[in-house]
Amino acid sequence: MTSKQPKVDKPMLACEIGGDRVIAARASKDASSLDIYSSRRLATGTVSASLASPNVLQGEALRQAITGALGTVAGNSKDLVAVVPDASVRVLLLEFDSLPDERKDAEAIIRFRVKKSLPFDVEHAALSYARNGGNGNVKIIAALAPGAVMQEYEAAFRDCGYAPGVVIPSTLATLGMVTADRPTMVVKVDVNTTSVAIVDKESLILLRMLDHPGRPEEVSAQELAEQIHPSMVFFEDTYSARIEQVLVTGLADVSRLGAALQSEIGVQVSELSGSGVAAGDSLGDALPQSMLTGVAGALLS
Repeated sequence: MTSKQPKVDKPMLACEIGGDRVIAARASKDASSLDIYSSRRLATGTVSASLASPNVLQGEALRQAITGALGTVAGNSKDLVAVVPDASVRVLLLEFDSLPDERKDAEAIIRFRVKKSLPFDVEHAALSYARNGGNGNVKIIAALAPGAVMQEYEAAFRDCGYAPGVVIPSTLATLGMVTADRPTMVVKVDVNTTSVAIVDKESLILLRMLDHPGRPEEVSAQELAEQIHPSMVFFEDTYSARIEQVLVTGLADVSRLGAALQSEIGVQVSELSGSGVAAGDSLGDALPQSMLTGVAGALLS
C-alpha cells in the first residue's frame, strides 16, 4: 500500500511492526541482500492489529521501539518501507474483464467492486493494487485498509522522523522472498494470526488470514496443520493439483514446527529463507531468518 506515489528509487530501509516486536533493516547498496538489522520487543498491548481503529494502543511505547530499532540501522536515511500487521489490511484477489490503464479510474472501479464486501468505509480507505499475472482476464491483488488505521501506523513513523512512502502488509512483503514455479504454500505465523498464501507459477492463487489464540510459541504442528488443511483442500479441488511444498515463516521462531508439520500433512516443509536474508548482520540480539523475511521481502524483491 502506498501513502503517496512511490519514488523512483526504492527505499533502503524497511521496518516491520508486529504484535510483539519491531524489526528494522537496511539493504545493501545493490539491494541484493540485507546489510544490517535490529529489533525491539513490544510490551503486550502496545499494538492490537485489526480493521478497526485504534490499532496503536500505546503510542509512546511504539515510538520508542521504532526509534530504537531504526536508529541503529538508518544512518542518514529517512525514507522507508513500512510493513504492517496482516490483520490491519484486507487483501483481495479480484478478476476483471478489463481495467483502465489510468490509475485513478482503475481505483474507482476496484472500490465499487469491493464496497459491499468490506466492513469499513471503502471510499476513504487506503488502496493499493498490482496485476497478478495470468492470461485472459485482468487479475488484481488489491490491498485495502481503513484510512484511520493506516494513519496511525504512518503517524508513528513520522513522529519518529521517518517517511513511510510505501506501506505493505506483512505477508505480501514476505512473498517478495518466494520464487514458486510449482504449487507452494507459504505459512506465516505471527503472535495472533496465521496467514496462508498459495503461489504457483509466480502468481498468487489464494491468501487467507486466520486468528489463533495465545502466543505463537504455543501453536503446535497439529494445530497449524488443522488451520492450513482447508486451504490445501480448496486448492486441490479447484485446480486439480497438489501443494508440492510448504514454506513456514513469520514473526515467531518457527524452526521447531517444520519436521512435525511435515509429518502431519505429508508435504515437504521448509523454513523460508534466502541468501539475502542470511547475509544480514545483527545490531543486537540475533533473530532467526524466518523473522526477517518481511523486511527482506520489502527491500529485496
